[in-house]
Amino acid sequence: MRSPAEAIGLSDRGLDALVQAALARISPRALKRLGTALHAEAERGRLTYLRDGEPETVRIFPYPIVVVPQQVRYVHAVTLAVQNALKRLIEFYNGDAGVRALLPLTPGEERWLGECVGPGLRVSNPVFGRLDAIADFAGPEWQDSIRFLEPNLTGVGGLHMVPTCDRIVTDLVAPMLAATEPGLSLERGQDVRELLLQTVLDHARAIGRRVQHLCLVEPKYAGSGPEEQQALAEYLREEFGLRITHADPAELELRGGDVWHDGSPVDIAYRDYSVADLLELQDEGVDIEPMRMLFRQNRVVSSIAGELDHKSGFEVLTSPQYADRYFSADERQLFRRHVAWTRVLAERRTELPSGHLAELVPWVRRQREHLVIKPSRGYGGDDVVLGPNVTDATWDATLQRALSGPDQWVVQELVPIFQRDYRIADDDGTLQSVRVCTVLGFFASTDGVAMMARASRTDVVNVAQHGGLCAVLIGRA
Repeated sequence: MRSPAEAIGLSDRGLDALVQAALARISPRALKRLGTALHAEAERGRLTYLRDGEPETVRIFPYPIVVVPQQVRYVHAVTLAVQNALKRLIEFYNGDAGVRALLPLTPGEERWLGECVGPGLRVSNPVFGRLDAIADFAGPEWQDSIRFLEPNLTGVGGLHMVPTCDRIVTDLVAPMLAATEPGLSLERGQDVRELLLQTVLDHARAIGRRVQHLCLVEPKYAGSGPEEQQALAEYLREEFGLRITHADPAELELRGGDVWHDGSPVDIAYRDYSVADLLELQDEGVDIEPMRMLFRQNRVVSSIAGELDHKSGFEVLTSPQYADRYFSADERQLFRRHVAWTRVLAERRTELPSGHLAELVPWVRRQREHLVIKPSRGYGGDDVVLGPNVTDATWDATLQRALSGPDQWVVQELVPIFQRDYRIADDDGTLQSVRVCTVLGFFASTDGVAMMARASRTDVVNVAQHGGLCAVLIGRA
């Protein structure tokens, strides 16, 4: 007999097959027109990534990933469990030298942590993050296929792009698929913007503050990276009638013991800024005392706990040395099933994925084809080295760079990336088959989960590396 999970996966496989069959019936000419329309809507919807000040429209792939409601509920539960565990790292940090060594901070960051960690975090510790993962929902073993690769606990990308992509694909692609498969129904899931706003409102209520002014704080004039915060502010103002402003840290000011922006006091700030970035601004002469005050008063989402946003945090979850001490048996079982084995790269003995103790560096040198090396605090896919894609010489050079440089690097088990062949129409209408790799991102709060899918023809899948977006839609047939 099939287990309930297997039955759910086979149900999704049936829906996925319907979607693939419907896509296969789209003519080359119609596929070309669809690509043009998706690009135009992406441009109109401000799906923009700035590169040296020049806007680049992010590509939308016309191939939705389909999930069923039971899968959404499971993803919500496991994502929230992992995120809540990562939020707790700040509890262990001061009292455990081993945890501090895994999550190193600069002296300046340490000072901020000391000033801002207080009783208020025990009342409410708001972290709104995104956990990046690999998953294949269309199969009987879909639960085991969910593997978390890295955390993003502050300043997460996708808050505007994800719901906009989902809307565009629902409006343009879903009707074409339903026309050839009349029983197929595809709809959008939860809106990540609304999950964020509810997190802000819940936190404000917990600390006894009413939200009359929410300020979105980011590097407003950086000239590089995704352009999302202004569009996010406009959406939330229009939909919910709240006072929501968009500011650079340099535009905040202290007045009478409170933080002001644009003529009124700020109640809660959502930050797309790390403390390290704020300290760099301070070195440039920017007054960052307003942000420091907001942190000290626990009026920032994500809270100061978001500073432990290291990929090495997954070692705390996957090493018995720490997991057995800090987490329940049920949590440890969930981590073993869904969190990729991760270790800080150093000359050390540690538990291998098999559970055996061994010297890490010689083992990493031998196991190139099964591993990934990446900076613990990097982002945007920079310097991620997949073992199977490089030579032994390049692997050894990367390993030496990680061991000898000032920054911390991690090694992680290589989780097979989800790939699928799709038809793409060239400018002249000629069809070609291309292999597209997909990495998911899950935004979870107590109110639900939103899903993001980034897609690329390369194994390092990131919008910063010129990747695109797929919609993740809920299917019913």
